[in-house]
Amino acid sequence: MTQALSTLYIGPLEGLTPPRVASTPGPDALPAGRLLDPDYLDALFERFGTRYGHGDRRAVASLWSKGHFSTLTGHGLAANLLLERDLPLGLDTLHLVQSEEGQTTGLVLPHAGKPLARLDSDSRFTTLLDNHLTPLVEALAAATGASPRVFWSNAGNYVEYFVNALADHPMAGPDVNEPALALIERRTLPDGRRNPLYRPVRHVTPETAEAPSRIRRLCCIRYLIDELGYCANCPLACRRGARAARATG
Repeated sequence: MTQALSTLYIGPLEGLTPPRVASTPGPDALPAGRLLDPDYLDALFERFGTRYGHGDRRAVASLWSKGHFSTLTGHGLAANLLLERDLPLGLDTLHLVQSEEGQTTGLVLPHAGKPLARLDSDSRFTTLLDNHLTPLVEALAAATGASPRVFWSNAGNYVEYFVNALADHPMAGPDVNEPALALIERRTLPDGRRNPLYRPVRHVTPETAEAPSRIRRLCCIRYLIDELGYCANCPLACRRGARAARATG
């Protein structure tokens, strides 16, 4: 199945590096569980924050999480939806490849995943949600003081992006992304918990535009680093609130 994984990286996934599958991760691979260590996160954001002048730690962590979640969800959703395989993405089994500044650039898997036990949206994303995103979001929020909703919004933004992009993948069958679309359209999870990935993005068509724009429901708070400003799909409410705060500050 390692070869099957490598066939995914065409079309909308051609910009991603296929994950490495190895029983021995190698010296360049970081155990993903280290991301739950507050001391490690402190050192990570100190290193990653250098490129932003060591600005607001909450914004630095949010920006780091964007890169991490992009890599994680791209690989995970592609295997899940196109191959119907559950990759070993739990923090206790996964290893990461990082850039010099600490950004996640690749995944190292102990194996090429297992066939999904069930294909309904209630259970097929459990590994991604419960074994990686949930504990990591909690750790990031605790380490930085940023709201967990910021990190969930970042994750949801990439989930929504890849869910729709994969519909155009050369290997995609009809309605291949329906289970994931069903996930982000439900307010609650099967166990009654609020769904933190519920509708992370709105598609809005301005009067002066022909195509709809992707607008996040929640801000990624990158504007807390002055030289960055707002991202391209920042919610307008965030911009208005920030301007009001500056006007009265």
